[in-house]
Amino acid sequence: MTESLPFLAGGGEAARMIAERDWSDHPLGPPQTWPESLRTALSLILNSPESMILAWGPDLHFFFNDTYFPLLGPRLSWAMGERFDRVWADGWDQAKPIIDDAFAGRSRRFEDLPWKLATDRGEAETWWSFSYSRVLDGAGRIAGLFIFTNETTKRVRTEASQRDSETALRRSESLLSATLEGLPVGVIIADAEGRIVRDNPANREIWGIPPETASWAGYGDWVGYWPETGERLRAEEWGMARALLNGEIVRGELVEIERFDGAGRRLFLNNAAPIRDGAGRIIGGVVAELDVTERIAVERRLRESEALARINAERVQLALSAGAIVGTWLWDLPTDRFTVDEAFARAFGLDPAHGREGLSLAQVVETVHPDDKAGLAEAINEAIVRGGAYAHQYRVRRADGRYYWIEANGRVDHAPDGTPLSFPGVLIDVEERRAVAEERDRAIVLLRRLNETLEEQVAARTAERDQIWQASSDLLAVADSEGRFVSLNPAWSATLGWSEAELTARPFLDFVHPEDQDRTRAAAAGLARGEMQLGFENRYRARDGSYRWFSWNTVPRQGLIYASVRDVTAIKEQAKALAEAEEALRQSQKMEAVGQLTGGLAHDFNNLLAGISGSLELMQTRIAQGRLKDVDRYMSAAQGAAKRAAALTHRLLAFSRRQTLDPRPTDVNRLVTGMEDLIRRTVGPTITIEVVGAAGLWPSLVDPPQLENALLNLCINARDAMPEGGRITIETANKWLDAHAARRHEVMPGPYLALCVTDTGTGMSPDVRAKAFDPFFTTKPTGQGTGLGLSMIYGFAKQTGGQVRIYSEFGEGTTVCLYLPRYHGEAEAPDSLGPLVDAPRAERGETVLVVDDEPTVRMLVTEVLEELGYTAIEAADSASGLKVLQSDVRIDLLISDVGLPGGMNGRQMADAARLSRPDLKVLFITGYAENAAVGNGQLEPGMAVLTKPFVVETLGLRIRDIISRG
Repeated sequence: MTESLPFLAGGGEAARMIAERDWSDHPLGPPQTWPESLRTALSLILNSPESMILAWGPDLHFFFNDTYFPLLGPRLSWAMGERFDRVWADGWDQAKPIIDDAFAGRSRRFEDLPWKLATDRGEAETWWSFSYSRVLDGAGRIAGLFIFTNETTKRVRTEASQRDSETALRRSESLLSATLEGLPVGVIIADAEGRIVRDNPANREIWGIPPETASWAGYGDWVGYWPETGERLRAEEWGMARALLNGEIVRGELVEIERFDGAGRRLFLNNAAPIRDGAGRIIGGVVAELDVTERIAVERRLRESEALARINAERVQLALSAGAIVGTWLWDLPTDRFTVDEAFARAFGLDPAHGREGLSLAQVVETVHPDDKAGLAEAINEAIVRGGAYAHQYRVRRADGRYYWIEANGRVDHAPDGTPLSFPGVLIDVEERRAVAEERDRAIVLLRRLNETLEEQVAARTAERDQIWQASSDLLAVADSEGRFVSLNPAWSATLGWSEAELTARPFLDFVHPEDQDRTRAAAAGLARGEMQLGFENRYRARDGSYRWFSWNTVPRQGLIYASVRDVTAIKEQAKALAEAEEALRQSQKMEAVGQLTGGLAHDFNNLLAGISGSLELMQTRIAQGRLKDVDRYMSAAQGAAKRAAALTHRLLAFSRRQTLDPRPTDVNRLVTGMEDLIRRTVGPTITIEVVGAAGLWPSLVDPPQLENALLNLCINARDAMPEGGRITIETANKWLDAHAARRHEVMPGPYLALCVTDTGTGMSPDVRAKAFDPFFTTKPTGQGTGLGLSMIYGFAKQTGGQVRIYSEFGEGTTVCLYLPRYHGEAEAPDSLGPLVDAPRAERGETVLVVDDEPTVRMLVTEVLEELGYTAIEAADSASGLKVLQSDVRIDLLISDVGLPGGMNGRQMADAARLSRPDLKVLFITGYAENAAVGNGQLEPGMAVLTKPFVVETLGLRIRDIISRG
């Protein structure tokens, strides 16, 4: 379905979701109408292997790629194209300040930021590293945000878990090691991922692993065979895997393995169980292995000899569970004749010939172990009296003089009148079986001890949890659905001064600041609906009457509300203080560059003022003398000096960062050439300046004053690194960054132009180079630098869609390169300064409203307009100007000062006028254009700025350009 939308090609499931969604009622309209900038941005994120988001337009409509799916959880089915604040409603309070900073050009990167979200794993505390950066459209306007994100939850939790468990592990390690070493049963302990972390000598003996081997690789994809079928036993079918994956307790699983040393196969009984932490999560598993190879062989031989167990014409049917047959007997009870086979006689150390002829019971019992004789006699007598099956285990002495365990199995048959007739039976060797049973019993005891140890650890964790409740500096609480606290930890009393009894006696809303109560009720209503409340903030009244700011993370469970609350009062106060300090330092740094200029510029301004004033005096003298032919020459000199003074003023406004942000297609070579004289004056005569401009340099979409400011700051830094003088080289070049180079520079692949400043100074050490872009970091003495210069250059480059890099070796000089994205189009030419008579004339009926509180400026602008054929309307303040704009008079252009009397500034007046005239074109003229006056430094379409002082030729051209632009 994406064939008709080429920009979705290769975008996977996310592209399919875009193609199949109904966009008919969506604010963005159908994908076929989307702007090229949106299509290009979507193509980038959909084909990225990294987890990425695109938030587009003023409402931040939400797009994402396949890699981002797991983060959305229950939102996945409806999130594509929705508003950001709806998709991440539970994280919007935390995300919005970051988004506002990104739109303001303060792109930031966050490392391991905690964020509690509803994901595909349910509601979870997660950690993320991510960055926000602006997306510009083809005209250089901010169109949206790129968000790169990477989940670091696993690493953060692993580090925390390691710290928590390290102490407990050290305590139990010695006990566990001693226990495992002494076990006669093979034991394997694995972690939650199935990796073997411990085993013991008995286990290595079963598997044939040399004792000196420090570690071994494990079992691979399969661990052995099923003895019943001979089929391979896959790793996931093994008891250990089932214990880890399903939490199963496995008992008596029989498996067959091949020894690692090639010494054949072994059979063992496998008992496995999961190991759980205090929260019931599986953190590993333990398996105990009992080698039953010989026992199973005996059982197999017994089953093969089953036919021999039928005695006296199949009158006695014996079910033998284990052991080896060592003989049979037949006791004829009426005659007391006891006949045995040869194997029986040898088992009891008797003469086989006598056994065939017949023996007495006393002769047989003579070889029974003295401790077992009484029990044997009792069992025989009991069987004879009641009849039926007989089975009894005891020890007999064989010919070698040693005692062996045997099991006698038989049956006593009675006549109809109850008289005992015959007692046939069979002897089974159970020596090995009893040994195996004893080993099994010992293993069970040891496993029970291990379980007790684990239970003790669980109990210890529970106690630690209770201690955390008591000792936590965070405020922990349980509340009911009626709005009352049920349980509080001591941190509440320590923070607010109220006792627990006072806090639980009243509804918690009684303590909430009046301005926050409505929001708190709304949050409580959400909890009643089963919704988590994460990062919710309100103010609580302390006993002393002050209020503390609290940040709540709350979860509803089974009619109760569980809350973890953090006192963020100090953080808010510090953030406010820091913001104020940052702004003061930032402005100080901005003005630092102006200070660097003043020394050189003072001389130039004095010369220019002398030229202007002198020319005006001579004009006055010559007019009085009637020598009018010299007036033109003096007028040209005065005008030239005035233009140069205006240019210098514009430079100062740019460097003080009071100019309005206005990205334009810029010829960087021409910009550098225009800056060369200012740079030479600033760095002084001991520094040689060399400019190397690349031929055919691509244009870039940047704010020229910002780029000029960045270039001047780099040159000032270079000068400071060469106190004894040296050389500064300013160089431009075209660069094409492939995927590898783009990753190294942390930008998107594609064409860039590079603006590099190289000095022959002291260079930077690796430590200094690593922190050079950090805000407020400086190597200059106190009072000589704010440490914001390179930080602001870095922010400017990232805001423009580029990057800045430092190449430096200590003692070898430094090169700083700005990488700016290529603009596909022609660079704008500078404003023409041709004669006024060459400016385009007005078309019939075109009308311009001029609003300025300075009569001289109004007179000048009105004269220019009338000279070009426009109808001019004047207003001296914003109130009278707005009255004209709200009338039915034709207005093709509004020319207004930014600072105006009358209750509103020029921008506010223009915005109010656009309510009734949405297509109104506006040209602001101002001595300095503050960002706050023109909308946070961003002009809307149809608006432009011309900075005072200006020449009338430029004014005429700008008026015609704005009206004609449409």
